[in-house]
Amino acid sequence: MTSFEHPGAPYDAVVLAGGGARRLGGADKPGVRVGGRALLDRVLAACADAHTTVVVAGPRPTARPVRWAREDPPGAGPVAALDAGLRRTTADDVLVLSADLPFLAAETVRRLRDALRSGGAEGALLTDADGRDQPLVAVYRTAALRRELAVLTAGHGGLTGLPLRRLTAGLDLTRVPDPVASFDCDTWDDIATARARIREHGHVLDEWISAVKDELGIDLEVDTGVLLDLARDAAHGVARPAAPLTTFLVGYAAAQARGGPEAVAEAARKAAALALRWAAEAEAEKAEKAERSEKDTAAGSGGPGPDAG
Repeated sequence: MTSFEHPGAPYDAVVLAGGGARRLGGADKPGVRVGGRALLDRVLAACADAHTTVVVAGPRPTARPVRWAREDPPGAGPVAALDAGLRRTTADDVLVLSADLPFLAAETVRRLRDALRSGGAEGALLTDADGRDQPLVAVYRTAALRRELAVLTAGHGGLTGLPLRRLTAGLDLTRVPDPVASFDCDTWDDIATARARIREHGHVLDEWISAVKDELGIDLEVDTGVLLDLARDAAHGVARPAAPLTTFLVGYAAAQARGGPEAVAEAARKAAALALRWAAEAEAEKAEKAERSEKDTAAGSGGPGPDAG
């Protein structure tokens, strides 16, 4: 997969995915799976609406197409990697991300972009739980980054080995606190923490649905509450196996109609109404059966006994 562009979108994305992962024993960190998805794919999902997405690393299979770049020499550090990625972008704003952010979401990207657009800053970045800047979860004015990269290149004769703080020190930045989205995976303990969190009750359903959509190549936002209510009604009013079968048929019907979330909602509405009618019919039949039983019992006893008085 080589290129993925959304015409008219106002920002590009550069994802740095070529580090050595020394604290992971040299493991392929972007390919480590959290919730069944590679860390890199999770990050790419958060910036799926970027005009151009550039991943700075050796090419690999990804869940969606991207452009590839490589710093020269490979392993020259994050500033050199950012420069290599930036050379393949054209938008006025660029989102800069590391490839090890398991909880990054599209909403976080929107918040960063809103923060940048709402003022005159040259960049907006997340801060972590300890208030530390996270320059690899940020959106920058592309011109400002290029200016500072040129200054560093002139002052140091190149960018190899320079820390990111040298680059960001010359920028006017605004900060957005977010201890969750800024969480990155540097160690196996971090990986374990991420894997445990996504299985918590409050997160597991959304995580599972996102993973399934990625696996199936589906880009569709639907009201999960509607589908869950439908499954409950089908299970209660018809039979327990009716729940998964009904939700499958709703999805199939929406796909046949070539519709989006509205088609899913309409199919779910019709199926839910049917399930409620089915349940009401069963309740009515149950009531009628009970009434007949009472009449049969009364008839079998010969009716009311003689007046004892």
